[in-house]
Amino acid sequence: MTNPPSPPGERRDRLALAADLPLPDALALYEKVAPHVGVAKVGLSLFVEHGPKAVEPFLAKGARVFLDLKLHDIPNTVELAAARAGALGVSFLTVHASGGRAMLEGAVRGAREGAAKAGHAAPVILAVTVLTSMDDAALAEVGVPAKADAQAERLAALAKAAGVGGLVCSAKEVARVRAAVGPDLVLCTPGIRPAGAAAGDQARVETPGAAIRAGADLLVVGRPIYAAEDPVAAAQAILGELGGEPLSPDGAREN
Repeated sequence: MTNPPSPPGERRDRLALAADLPLPDALALYEKVAPHVGVAKVGLSLFVEHGPKAVEPFLAKGARVFLDLKLHDIPNTVELAAARAGALGVSFLTVHASGGRAMLEGAVRGAREGAAKAGHAAPVILAVTVLTSMDDAALAEVGVPAKADAQAERLAALAKAAGVGGLVCSAKEVARVRAAVGPDLVLCTPGIRPAGAAAGDQARVETPGAAIRAGADLLVVGRPIYAAEDPVAAAQAILGELGGEPLSPDGAREN
């Protein structure tokens, strides 16, 4: 069984560390920043290298794990993969909203069934709208004529209709997406940069406080913490910018 998630009422549950480091370094860092960060994001690099063994040690440290695989394939394949992810005891799993309604429904169904068989709560399926590394010009290059905010809103509506529990979008369009989908979905925003921090390869970034005020529930922060001279102080400072109601233990947004 997975360790119980952080109790409700803690702002740290709104902050996810993007653990894009070698696994021993990522685990050591999470242990240091855990008083300020409740969620550990395990992405492609860690999962490709270690598989489920990239998830288990974070769970053992009491983290809620965000498995960021951005699944995008035919519905049956995604359903099977989501079932395997659900069985791991993770709290969040990402899929691409652009995979379509049938694929999204398969992800929700698979995650629920896999988690139930393993005795876990089902992870929240987070549908990725438009990657924060893309802007209007990048979308046009791949044949999407809509601007990033309009495309995010369109995919958000599709994902909500498919029954997902949340969405991933840039903080630049989170207010528009929140207005479109209502209060019940978890809105996750990567591309978070404290004031004065370098944007890196992100095209649409925002500060932690601005993202929360716009309607975000869960912020993903990587380099501003792990590349900081003092990661613990950096995490503490970011947490200090957050306000509002935290996520509940099952990942739902508290009203």
